[in-house]
Amino acid sequence: MIESIGQVMLYVQDQRSIADFWVNQVGFVKVGETSNGHGGFSIEIAPREGTDTSFVLHNRALIEKLQPELNLGTPSILFSSFDLETTYNDFKKKNITVGDLVEMEGMKVFNFADIEGNYFAIREI
Repeated sequence: MIESIGQVMLYVQDQRSIADFWVNQVGFVKVGETSNGHGGFSIEIAPREGTDTSFVLHNRALIEKLQPELNLGTPSILFSSFDLETTYNDFKKKNITVGDLVEMEGMKVFNFADIEGNYFAIREI
């Protein structure tokens, strides 16, 4: 039986710039960086130390070359926040591309984009 989600693989064009976005603008922490043995590397980031789920940033071009059969599209990810309006305003102050803060199906939510144009969403819990 599956107990939790461990890692989400994100395939990006510029791993260092995307890691910088998540760490310095969104507020994630860098968990580590490892060599993949094929001349590349991956960067692991997470919302905070010790969390069960993290992102692993992979070089899209290298993975396309090594495993062309993989779906390298960005997954639809919905984050959660206890104080969505503060998060929304903080993202706007940091010049993160955000959509409108709206109420959908009984929950407050907004979407935002990373620097490569990949969209994610955050809901209030």
